[in-house]
Order: sequence, then structure tokens, then C-alpha cells
Amino acid sequence: MSKNKVIVLKDEEFRKMQLLELDMLVELDKVCRKHNIKYSMFGGTLLGAIRHKGFIPWDDDIDVVMLREEYDKFKKHIDELDPNICYFQDNDTDSEYRWGYGKLRRTNTKFIRVGQEHLKCKTGVFIDVFPLDDIPKSTIGQMINDFRCFCLRKITYSEVGRVSESNSKFKKFIYSLLSKIPLSFVFNKFKKMTKNSNNESDNLVRTYFYTAIGKLYRKHPIKSRYGMPKKWFLELSEYSFEGHKFYGCKDYDEVLTFAFGDYMKLPPEDKRDPHAPVSSYSFDTTNED
Repeated sequence: MSKNKVIVLKDEEFRKMQLLELDMLVELDKVCRKHNIKYSMFGGTLLGAIRHKGFIPWDDDIDVVMLREEYDKFKKHIDELDPNICYFQDNDTDSEYRWGYGKLRRTNTKFIRVGQEHLKCKTGVFIDVFPLDDIPKSTIGQMINDFRCFCLRKITYSEVGRVSESNSKFKKFIYSLLSKIPLSFVFNKFKKMTKNSNNESDNLVRTYFYTAIGKLYRKHPIKSRYGMPKKWFLELSEYSFEGHKFYGCKDYDEVLTFAFGDYMKLPPEDKRDPHAPVSSYSFDTTNED
């Protein structure tokens, strides 16, 4: 863990953060509906919509997924997002941004996670926008692809890993070496890997720059561990979330069971924590400093 101070948000501040994220989801939904772009709430956000009709009370972010074809289409219309509310961030719009998926950042806010204080990319309250790409059809191909994804992710994470107090000296040394690799190398490789993804193929899909969901949450059979059926993200329904209607997977039960198992069962109280600690923040959207 970094030596930087961990800030525990008060309940009212935590809720304010969630509502700032909700504003951005409304913006994303507006642009996607206008241009017939398919997106889905996912992960804890889809679970929140089904189980709580809104945020899971302790969830500190919003997750949205789009198939690659939809994601690229969305990027063509990001200038239609209200700049007073949010902007889209990825490595194409911010060369210092290190992650292989996009974010919407809330304009004029600050939100810095512990251990990321030294990163040079723009910061702020965010929602994650994950592209879903085709993976090989053979199990061996999926395993090779997964290893390539792992290596590329470690390079992008290296700038954090090299200073993380939770890592051993050896790990810090390895991450220090990896941090010397230019980001341009990673993202050029990444774009070559994703260029053939499309809605018409019958390949399974995953986010390359995030651990495969079938590995992360549950131990699935190896043939379904590395990807998810594409139909989950083509066949959508509307669900209530914080008084609004947003899109989610039509087969939500199948999706959430795959991701969480018995998803209607609340976790123990000691497991109801936000995803990552924060060291600095400002939710004052009028502050342009």
C-alpha cells in the first residue's frame, strides 16, 4: 500500500460521488440513444439495477460495456457529450492515460486513487467504459490471447506497480523495467489485436485490458473461462437505475450468475467496501483548478 493517506469518504460525500457518476451515465445514454449505439450496464452496476434498482450502496463506480463495433462508434460522437458535465478519456485523447479502456471523467472534479498520485493523466470522478473484443475460438488460442493480455496489462500498470508499497522489492524492480517500455508500443499492439472484432462474428468476447470475468469471479470450465457470449451484449432490455431507465443485458440472470454466482445474496458486511481507496478528491464541479 502507498504511504499516501487514505481518505474515507463520509456517507454524504460518497453519495455525492455516486450522483456525479449518474449524471455521466445519463449523458452516455443520451448520445447512445441518439445514434443507436448499444451499451449495457455491467458488473456491479447491472447487479445494482437488478438487486437495488440503483447503486449498490457501497459501490464507488459505474461500469458500462460495449462491443468493439459499438465502442468505436461511440468514440466518433464523444464531442456531443456536454462538456460542462463530462469528457471521454482514453489513450487517444490523453497520451498519459495508461489503461486499455475508456472513462468518462466528471468535468472539474478531482479523484485520485492511492498509489496513482504521480501519474500524469487527467483525473476526476469517473465511470468506466469497457470495450469487448473477440477472442480466438480455440481454447488454446484463448489461453495464448489471455497471456498476451496479461503481459500488456502489466506494462500499462508498471508505473503504479513500481512504487506500490504492497509489492516486494523484486516486483518493484520488474515493474521498473516494464515502465521503460513506451505506451505507444502497448497500444499499437492492442489495436492490432482488436481490429477484426465485429458484431457479426460468433466469437466469445472480453475486455482485453481487464482480467477475464470467468477467471475473476468464479472458477468456470476452461472452455467458458476466457470469454462471454456476444449475444449477451446484443440483446438488451431497459432497467430502472436511480429513477432512470438504462440498458442492460436481456439475459441478466445468466450474466450475473456467470459473474457473481448467487448474486441476490448480500455479501458479509466486512466485504462491503469500495473498489479502491482514494488519497485526494474534490467534488466541487465549479472548481476549475
